[in-house]
Amino acid sequence: MMDSVAARINEETSKVVIGRESETRMILECLLARGHVLLEGVPGVSKTLLARAFAKCIGLEFKRVQFTPDMLPLDIVGGFVFNQDKREFEFRKGPVFTNILLADEVNRAPPKVQSALLEAMQELQVTVEGHTELLPSPLLVLGTENPVEFQGIYPLPEGQLDRFMMKVVFAYQSVEVETDVLRRNLGELDLTQVREVVGNGELRRLISEVQEVYVAEEVLTYLANLAKALRKDERLDLGPSPRAMVQLLHCAQARAALEGRDFVTPDDIKSRAGPVLVHRLRLGRAAVLKGSADGTSQVVEEVLRMVEPPR
Repeated sequence: MMDSVAARINEETSKVVIGRESETRMILECLLARGHVLLEGVPGVSKTLLARAFAKCIGLEFKRVQFTPDMLPLDIVGGFVFNQDKREFEFRKGPVFTNILLADEVNRAPPKVQSALLEAMQELQVTVEGHTELLPSPLLVLGTENPVEFQGIYPLPEGQLDRFMMKVVFAYQSVEVETDVLRRNLGELDLTQVREVVGNGELRRLISEVQEVYVAEEVLTYLANLAKALRKDERLDLGPSPRAMVQLLHCAQARAALEGRDFVTPDDIKSRAGPVLVHRLRLGRAAVLKGSADGTSQVVEEVLRMVEPPR
């Protein structure tokens, strides 16, 4: 059942975005695992288009915010405005009150604005001047960032990076896929052809099923050993947080469910360790000076080979 959901979504999104099945699958996993996704890639690799197509075939409310250096927190979470008719202040909800929020170029906003998302992403609520409002559920924040631009950006702090369950990298595609992209763009792409294939009731049931996927004690110990090995690695100044390992566990549950299994295997952990952990780790000065080409990705791969999985 779960695998058919992934196939339906891929079929619909591929009507407007070609060759991004793997990226779509990881976004779906994060949605089912109640996480958020950081989409990284140079401009023009279909990050925004895929987000819009994904939201449409899921049938969830979607809002997009273009982050800029002059934004204020109230532009995201909302704030109190004076109602002339009632002669009183009332809370006006910001764009974060939705199911899927596309935070476009999230690293262009100053730290004060970025911090406005922290409570929303972790606790599904916002607090303004002591007033707390609950957010819709589910909430999926899709933050996009350009990895090659250095002017006019504010690097995301570790606290915010740690709230993104996965970082999904949009690389350039093969010649064959790009040829197909060019062929399709001879005409205008039409998002109206993307149909809703997963209803709200079915989505909530799927999220509930993911939470029930069985995790053996040996797999939990394997996760704890991975965390210990990464934290002790001399190449890293910052290892994975407990939140990171919990999110890796939830992501592995979602992957197992989409594979049609009701239990997590070590391969589920290994498959998603990179996307879940790499953006949370920080290389130490010595490792940076050595000029490691793959950085934290290489560290994660080596630790995965070193730590013995359960059999």
